[in-house]
Amino acid sequence: MRIALIAHDGKKAELVSFVLQHKDLFGDADLFTTATTGKHMEQAGLEVNRVLSGPMGGDAQIASMVATNQLDVVIFFRDPLGKHPHEPDVQMLMRICDVHNVPLATNFGAAMLILKGLKCDG
Repeated sequence: MRIALIAHDGKKAELVSFVLQHKDLFGDADLFTTATTGKHMEQAGLEVNRVLSGPMGGDAQIASMVATNQLDVVIFFRDPLGKHPHEPDVQMLMRICDVHNVPLATNFGAAMLILKGLKCDG
């Protein structure tokens, strides 16, 4: 399983906490992150593969990985109340997930459902 983990700045701590609390649901998955999210993950002792930061093209890199069948799931804890200058890239990533039928969770509840569903299938 190949899972992308991304979070807006206001949600990075929440995403790290989510991953640490539910390590069993991630199993032996390969984790891919944008640069700053990955830095937070690594500081928490998690092993991840990092791409560029979101505003520098990381969201586009993750979208490219989705489009080329290199990712199975995208978890992107978005901050719906913040301003994000790279919002067009975020929208593009979400569209690419829809086009390629890749599960996308944008909050805790959706991420739990996806991971539990994967655990049942696996």
